[in-house]
Amino acid sequence: MNRYQAVVVGASAGGVEALLGLFGALPSHFALPIMTVLHLPDGRHSQLAQVFERRLGRMVREGQDKAPIEPGIIYVAGPSYHLSVERDFTFSLSQEDRVHYSRPSIDVLFESAADAYGKGLVGVLLTGANEDGAKGLVSVQQCGGLTLVQDPAQARIAIMPEAALALMRPDYILPIAGLARLLAELDTSAC
Repeated sequence: MNRYQAVVVGASAGGVEALLGLFGALPSHFALPIMTVLHLPDGRHSQLAQVFERRLGRMVREGQDKAPIEPGIIYVAGPSYHLSVERDFTFSLSQEDRVHYSRPSIDVLFESAADAYGKGLVGVLLTGANEDGAKGLVSVQQCGGLTLVQDPAQARIAIMPEAALALMRPDYILPIAGLARLLAELDTSAC
């Protein structure tokens, strides 16, 4: 039985490039669901799922309220709503207050997913220009999950990974290629 059941990823400034690099380096048979928050501008329809699906050649969907989380799919948070994971492994959307000026918030996704998946969760924090995600990654660690941080020296904007490092000692600090290799090794469900 695979210990890991899901992956959460957070990014902000410089995140599109980082996420495409991370997801593009995963094997095509990668079966763990990946739930992602990339800070987006409010009030506009997002084409992120469609663009990522076209660029990556794999299934990418915007997280929908009450939708079950399925293996092998990359989920992205839509604009203006927090994306949370419920204990029955479905999504919920909310318009609660912003966290670190952000909605969707990485912290909200990470904390809710840590509560739902516990030690079965992998949390990944990438480039960004604010501190959103740092406390959420601490929650992943406190619930027994695996914590990964992009090497700040390799991040386009180092503030977000550095904020996590100021609060915790993650399991791994790696560049994007190293993070992708590690994730690929964790997904034993396809073997």
